[in-house]
Parts: sequence; C-alpha cells; structure tokens
Amino acid sequence: MAQSDSPYPVQFEVDYLDDTRDRLNVFFRLIIAIPILIVIGAVSGQSGGLQSFGGAAGRSLLLAPLLMIVFRQKYPRWWFDWNLALARFTNCMVAFVSMMGDEYPSTDEEPAVHLEFSYPDVERDLNRWLPIVKWFLAIPHYIVLIVLWIFLVLAVFVSWLVILFTGNYPKVLFDFVVGVMRWSNRVSAYAFLLVTDEYPPFRLSP
Repeated sequence: MAQSDSPYPVQFEVDYLDDTRDRLNVFFRLIIAIPILIVIGAVSGQSGGLQSFGGAAGRSLLLAPLLMIVFRQKYPRWWFDWNLALARFTNCMVAFVSMMGDEYPSTDEEPAVHLEFSYPDVERDLNRWLPIVKWFLAIPHYIVLIVLWIFLVLAVFVSWLVILFTGNYPKVLFDFVVGVMRWSNRVSAYAFLLVTDEYPPFRLSP
C-alpha cells in the first residue's frame, strides 16, 4: 500500500463557473434535480449513500468484475466502460445538486465534470487476490469520508445562501466540495470499481 510520487491513477476535477449564477435555478435546485435523481437511482440500483455519491457503479457490476479478476484475471472491457460511464454520470448529478453549475446533467456528455481512470491490464497491474479485501483495507477512508461529507453538506448549504445573495459560488467552498468528491471517487475506484491497486491518498488535492 505504499504511496507513489506519480499522480494518483484516478483524476477528478470540476470546472469553476465564473459567470453570475442563475439564482432562480439555484433556489429551486433540489426540486429541479428530482427527475435526474430518479434516473440515477434506477440505473445504479441505489438510493444514495457513500458508494452512490462517490461514483460507484450499480450493484450488479461490482461482484462480477471481482469474481472475474480473482478467478480469471480478467476485467471485461464493457463492464469497465459501464462503470466509468455511470461514475461520470453520478458525479455530474452530485455536482448539479451541490450547486456547482447550472447546466442540467447530461446522460451522454461530460461538459464540466471530469473523471478519468484507465482500463487496467489485470495480469500486469492488479493483484488477483486483493479485490477480496480492498473494501476492508479502505475502512479508514470510510471513517474520514463520513466526516468530510457532513462538512460538505454544510458547505453546500452555505454556498447556496451565498449564491442567492451574491450570484457566485465561494471558491474556497467550491474547492472543498471538489476535494471531497475527488477523495470519494478514488476510494470507490480502489475498493469497489477495482481499477487500481494503488491505495488512495488521504488528501483533498489532486
């Protein structure tokens, strides 16, 4: 679980919107987001929680890759592509609910939310037995993330009020929300999507 000096293989970023925000859109954001929340719940098979907000894929595509890695040392490409696409879509939804942009989440585009991780060469890059215990090894991250997500909710609420009065999202709060989402995505990619064996760093920054 040693840390590398190279960039972590899961990269996440959200473009900051410099323009004055649509205050009416922001005020009714939770109501406006209901349709997309229903869609993401139906697609992912989840109604919320750390996995959902961290960009984890639907339940049916978590156990299958684990078994394939352990017993066949393979990660079918279409399963990987599905998990990556769903993770991106989920993050777009979270960014929208978090008031980070006014553009409605798209099911086929990634205009402002950027999540990248590479397709693994299982035999070369992944230990075939590690997926069995990754969820356990990531427990320290779960504990930290629970606290961070509580602060994230508070940060989003404060930002909502500030946007309504000033029309702008405070950059320091925006960077904090992005950092928590980045951390969550890295843990999800390590422990649940199984695309890397490099242990996630304990940091909000890239």
